[in-house]
Amino acid sequence: MASYEHLSGKFVKVSSPEPHILLVELARKPVNAFSDEFWEEFGSVFDKIGLEPDVRVVVLASALPKLFSGGIDFAGLGSKPDYQKDVARRGLQTHHQLKRFQHAIGAPERCPFPVIVAIHGATVGLAVEIISACDIRLAAEDTKFSIKEAQIGLAADIGSLARVPKIAGNQSLVRELALTARDFSAVEGEKLGLVSRVVSGSRNEVIEEALKVARLISANSPIAVVGTKRVLLHSRDSTVDENLEYVATWNASMLQSVDLEVAVNAAKAKQAPKYPAIGKIGSKL
Repeated sequence: MASYEHLSGKFVKVSSPEPHILLVELARKPVNAFSDEFWEEFGSVFDKIGLEPDVRVVVLASALPKLFSGGIDFAGLGSKPDYQKDVARRGLQTHHQLKRFQHAIGAPERCPFPVIVAIHGATVGLAVEIISACDIRLAAEDTKFSIKEAQIGLAADIGSLARVPKIAGNQSLVRELALTARDFSAVEGEKLGLVSRVVSGSRNEVIEEALKVARLISANSPIAVVGTKRVLLHSRDSTVDENLEYVATWNASMLQSVDLEVAVNAAKAKQAPKYPAIGKIGSKL
C-alpha cells in the first residue's frame, strides 16, 4: 500500500488506513486553532492530495481527543493591514488576505475526491466553515457547534454563510444560529441538515463510521465518483437545465470509460470490480 507521509505538514497529518482512502488529521495543540501557517498548510495539503493518482476518498478528522477545532487563532494571524495607509489601501490588503483564506479553507470542495468529515467535540467558528466545504458530514454525539463570528464582531467571511444556507433544509434555523452565535448540538445539526447523522460515542467512533462510508465509496468506479461530485457541485449553483447540459457534456467523454466494462463484467462474474487507478487529475474542479 502506498505511503502518503510526504503529504503531511507541521499541523496536518496524512495517512492511509486502507487502500485508496486517506485520513487527514488536524493536529495543532491545544485546540486546533487556525493561525496563518495552519490554514495555508491545510489548503496546500488538500491541493496536493488532488494530484495523487490512486486516492479515491478522503476522511478529515481531528487528531485531538476532545475536540475538532476551536476556530481562528487571532493571536496567530500575522498578516494585518498597514494602518499607515488610507482606508482604500487597507481595504485592498484585507480583501486579498480574505480571498487567500477562503481559497485555503475551500480546498476540500476543490478536491476532486469526496471528502468525509468526522466531527467530534467543540466545532467552533472557522471549524463550521471547514466542515461546510466537505461533501459528507458525520458528527459524534458529543459535538457542539457554533457559528461564532457575530459574537466576536464580524460576519463570518470564510464560507459558512455561503455554504450552510445551501446545505441546510431549515433557513430560519440557519439565521437563528448565525445571528445568535449560540451553541447547538449534534442532534440539532442533524435537524438542520448540516450532518448526515449522529454517531454514538466520540472521536474514535465517528472516524470509524466515516471510514465505513469511505469503503463504500472507494469500491465504486473512481471515474463515476469524481464525476458525481463534480456534477453535484455544479447542480448546487445552477438551474436544472444548466446542470443537465453540464452532465451531458461531461458524460459525452466519461461514458467511454473502461470502468463501465469493468463494472458489467464484474457483475456477470459475481465478483467485486477492480478499477484501474484514475491517474493525476489535479485538484481544481
